Amino acid sequence: MKPFQYDKRCFLIVLSAPSGGGKSTICKEVLDRLENVEYSISYTTRSKRGGETDGKDYFFVSEERFQELLNEGDFLEYAKVHNNWYATSKSQVLERIERQRHTIMDIDVQGAQSIIEGGIDAVTIFLIPPNLKTLEERLRRRSTDTEETIKLRLNNARREVEKMNDYQYLVINDDLETAVNDVVNIIKAEENRVTRYLAPEKIFYKGVNNE
Repeated sequence: MKPFQYDKRCFLIVLSAPSGGGKSTICKEVLDRLENVEYSISYTTRSKRGGETDGKDYFFVSEERFQELLNEGDFLEYAKVHNNWYATSKSQVLERIERQRHTIMDIDVQGAQSIIEGGIDAVTIFLIPPNLKTLEERLRRRSTDTEETIKLRLNNARREVEKMNDYQYLVINDDLETAVNDVVNIIKAEENRVTRYLAPEKIFYKGVNNE
């Protein structure tokens, strides 16, 4: 006999962190562990880094193409960060939610603020290393940025951390495994909010097995 299936509303999962805070790494780990979560691929005008693939990590576009997409009205949020534009496709998110899949995105605080203020059903999680010194060490260890860029990212980090109280959850990314488990547990807890279930009383009383 198949187990009873209680239908639930899927939701958006927003991960934000200062640059070097580990949001991309944690996002990938979550995707490996949860089958019902899919990644939201953002549009960006920045150049590809080593190992990145267009259409998998980001949709890499010119500023002209970005403006065209913006004018078409499909961006759920967009922001300029470190002199580059980033945006999320609204239709991409809604299509996945309709297929009963959560959508996870790793975006900056500006983009997250647009989502928070827009009243969208989203679980918002802010990630930070244990301290600023650790953040600087991680940025330098990447060996992908100039000294000027590192200083810019550290200055931006101070402003971004001030926004953490706008988020629902805070995860300290000191140990990667612990941080990933924290994020996974947050998602699982959010799935079981009573308000996310669709007519649970009907299924309970009538014993209807939705297949």
